[in-house]
Amino acid sequence: MTDLISRFVLTRRTVRSATPSRERIWKHLSPLLRLLILTQLTFNIGFYAVLPFLAEHLGTALGMAGWMVGLVLGLRTFSQQGLFVFGGALVDRYGVRPIVLTGCVLRVAGFAWLGYAEQTWTVIGAVLLIGFAAALFSPAVESEVARQAVIWEEEGHGSRTRVLALLSAAGQAGAFVGPLLGGLLLAVDFRTACLAGAAVFVLVLAGHLRLMPQHIPGRVRSRQRGGTRALLRNRRFLALCCAYGTYLLAYNQLYLALPEEVQRATGSQAALSWLFALSSLLVVCAQLPITRWAGDRLGLRRSMIAGLLLIAAGFGVVAAARPAGWTGVAGLLPAAGYVVLLTLGQMLVVPAARAWVPDLAEDGRIGLYTGALSSVSGLIVLIGSSATGSLLDLGLPAAVPWLLLAAVPALAVGLLPRRGPASP
Repeated sequence: MTDLISRFVLTRRTVRSATPSRERIWKHLSPLLRLLILTQLTFNIGFYAVLPFLAEHLGTALGMAGWMVGLVLGLRTFSQQGLFVFGGALVDRYGVRPIVLTGCVLRVAGFAWLGYAEQTWTVIGAVLLIGFAAALFSPAVESEVARQAVIWEEEGHGSRTRVLALLSAAGQAGAFVGPLLGGLLLAVDFRTACLAGAAVFVLVLAGHLRLMPQHIPGRVRSRQRGGTRALLRNRRFLALCCAYGTYLLAYNQLYLALPEEVQRATGSQAALSWLFALSSLLVVCAQLPITRWAGDRLGLRRSMIAGLLLIAAGFGVVAAARPAGWTGVAGLLPAAGYVVLLTLGQMLVVPAARAWVPDLAEDGRIGLYTGALSSVSGLIVLIGSSATGSLLDLGLPAAVPWLLLAAVPALAVGLLPRRGPASP
């Protein structure tokens, strides 16, 4: 009997050690990984304290026409997502520390400039600077976290996706806290919110000046050219980019198709903020348990397949409910189902895609490939969003646009590289 009890206790301890909690994962992270994950949290707090309120500031306070507001927002997105591949190449060439520091300096300058910008050209200059700053430091942080996650996995701590899930959860927590902070600061004025955002990045800059090592062990700087040509010939990586781009296109419907559905169901878009909060809280609370489960049972390729199919199911829920024409609270239920399924799919797709990049990248080019993942998929979103906007305006039967949107991530499953890395 004593032997049986001992074996039971030992088994329980083994199971617990095999599935570490969030605190245990954090405890086993290197100081560099902790710094980078906290950086992601702080980045998003500073960013989302300002940018969600930019469109209203441009249209109301500065009196810009609607098309100009859209142009300014589009330029900011392009200067960020479109230039990720450029920022990633700079990281490979010059290292993480100088690129992160440069990005922080530019972001401080951009937010301060935006706070005082009152003419169209000054606003455009400020948002371009803000976007370019992110195109520098985001690939630096994401690529180094991915590289360190592989090392963490090789040391026997568990799947690399758990580290990348912690990065996603930290970013989502910042995206949740940032607008709350910005809303409080807007009680003063928009300039105060901008200066507070700049102050956040001053703190990040000071932290990295003190804590970021000059040279990160194992990080080899690439001095040779030709990385882009090799990337464009890497069919497996480009297939991953295309599949990831369909996820981003689906996620972009939170800002395009979902507002239209909420407006139809309730007569206003007031419920959107609650749906966005639901998505953020799901990621913050459930990202690590879901990633741990997927890492133990699915591996990278099957995690992406499951995530894309969940996203397709989210669109399918709305498509199935549209013919009924529900309104009010009942009309919001399909939209809430879409948000939940999309977020669950996101929690499977994003860590798996980021964890897959180091296996597909050339040696010394992980920054370039990390940036290209965002830039190529961002281009897909740019093209796909235009098509989606036209689709919603064609006057098709209510369920058809949502069914077509469901088909996109479902078909993207066939784009994934056929042989992914084995599950750890």
